[in-house]
Amino acid sequence: MNSVIANGARRLMLALGAAMLSACTTLMPVPEGTRLVGQPQAAVQAAFGPPTDVFQLRDGTSRWIYTKQPLGQYAYGADFDRNGNLTRFSNVLSTLELYKAQVGTWTKQDVAEHFGMTRLPVEYYPLMRREVWSYRFRHEDVWPSLYHFYFDDAGILRQTQITPDPMYDPDERRR
Repeated sequence: MNSVIANGARRLMLALGAAMLSACTTLMPVPEGTRLVGQPQAAVQAAFGPPTDVFQLRDGTSRWIYTKQPLGQYAYGADFDRNGNLTRFSNVLSTLELYKAQVGTWTKQDVAEHFGMTRLPVEYYPLMRREVWSYRFRHEDVWPSLYHFYFDDAGILRQTQITPDPMYDPDERRR
């Protein structure tokens, strides 16, 4: 009987070890993606699966987005050169990345290409005449927040705003 338990325990430990190794890609995507720099798109897809968004950029390069939205706070950008080799892999919903958005210059297409399409409901405020896209993120890698992009009727970015994420507010969750 003891050998049956020992064999079962060994099998469980092996299964857990295999699961932990395969989870590295899921739990630490930026270091794993950074190790793939220089590799072709097929290697990135083998490691992370199919992207949630794919954008062909004006300069002939491309960006794949792997988003954890609408409930997650991260989205990862995989940038490829014209030959399809990975040049950069990063969290595109970091505070520094979000601050790169240029009010008065960027369009909806620029925001989508940089951060992926929003997975949260798009809001429209008729008195302001603004459409708002929102993304969950961790402000300064700490605070659960929402980053809002306000577009005018021509699709030009006119304002950005950071607010606390009500999903993480205990008072809001009770309502």
